[in-house]
Amino acid sequence: MATLEEAVPPGDAGDAPADPRRRDYLAIGAVAWAGVGAGVIAIPLVNQMSPSADVLALSTTELDISAIQPGQSIKATFRKQPLFVRNLTAPEIEAANATPVSDLRDPQTLAERTKEGKANWLVTLGVCTHLGCVPLGAGEGENKGPFGGYFCPCHGSAYDTAGRIRTGPAPTNLVVPEYAFISDTVIRVG
Repeated sequence: MATLEEAVPPGDAGDAPADPRRRDYLAIGAVAWAGVGAGVIAIPLVNQMSPSADVLALSTTELDISAIQPGQSIKATFRKQPLFVRNLTAPEIEAANATPVSDLRDPQTLAERTKEGKANWLVTLGVCTHLGCVPLGAGEGENKGPFGGYFCPCHGSAYDTAGRIRTGPAPTNLVVPEYAFISDTVIRVG
């Protein structure tokens, strides 16, 4: 009887293994094309999540505050929300500092709400923290409420000269956004 080696003649297709390099080349090529395809699909999806140029332009606001006299406020816009910038008088600063922090619903000192060396400049978002109404008190002749700061006409929240909640349903003080003095007369909000 013939052995297995004798039954299959040498050089026949049965004993030659397939070329492993060709198989590896095909696998690597297929994975590379799949990666390129995934990238072509993923890049537009990621790019559409980036903020547009108009949104980036609204991310900061610069304000010239040189025309604001002591005791006056201005209304500006920051990220489509009202922004109040107030130049506090010496009596308003004294009244804010005389208020015991323990009497406040949201305890903050005036120094925590203003920049060091610039205690007379109060910058807050003009949005009531109760339901988002715009408080009065920043415009000329508007009702400033019983504490001389801001008064929300929607539900009666009253804020003091430091923008801190004193009475009414608002749970927290008016929000102080991130801001910095670029010069003595210009601030950058955001």
